[in-house]
Amino acid sequence: MKQPITNKFVAVGLMVIACWQIGGGVYIYAKAQLAQYLIASAWNHAETEKRKVKPWAWADMWPVAKLVVAEHDVEQYVLAGTSGESLAFGPGHVFASAAPAEVGNTIIAAHRDTHFSFLQHIQKGEIISISSASGIRRDYVVHDMHVVDKNDVAWLYEHGSDYQLSLVTCYPFNAIQPGGNLRFVVRAISQADISA
Repeated sequence: MKQPITNKFVAVGLMVIACWQIGGGVYIYAKAQLAQYLIASAWNHAETEKRKVKPWAWADMWPVAKLVVAEHDVEQYVLAGTSGESLAFGPGHVFASAAPAEVGNTIIAAHRDTHFSFLQHIQKGEIISISSASGIRRDYVVHDMHVVDKNDVAWLYEHGSDYQLSLVTCYPFNAIQPGGNLRFVVRAISQADISA
């Protein structure tokens, strides 16, 4: 008679574990959705008030730009910095680079399996638009894509334009292990510079 009671305890235990796992997944999804809503709200305030607005009080980042790649149905808020928190919620602007839509090379980084997964399909000639919180919008044309070692920073200083945009993510896209030594870099040049 002990066997059926043991089976019931095992079944109940497995149900509790399953519910715990499902609940954890729902919590993470709900948290991510709420974060995107709060970031969008912070962006709207930043645009109207012309100042940095954190999406929540303890955030170590805030939205600094909006990135749009229409060909891939991408519309994302770019966050200040590339800390772990920033990159968990969106692409991050590298502080050492030019401010979004300003003169110089603006560098934006994101994870290859989330916000920048679309980069594996990007093509030369496609348009990437960046809007800054101050209201400046600049359209960039994808000029080239290349793979570099993470320690190779020469591409940071290659200037083919006064206005340049570099999108960076880990490579290869389908790697099992996170990180690695390679980076995929998409370089785009201001459409105004190409037209001139």
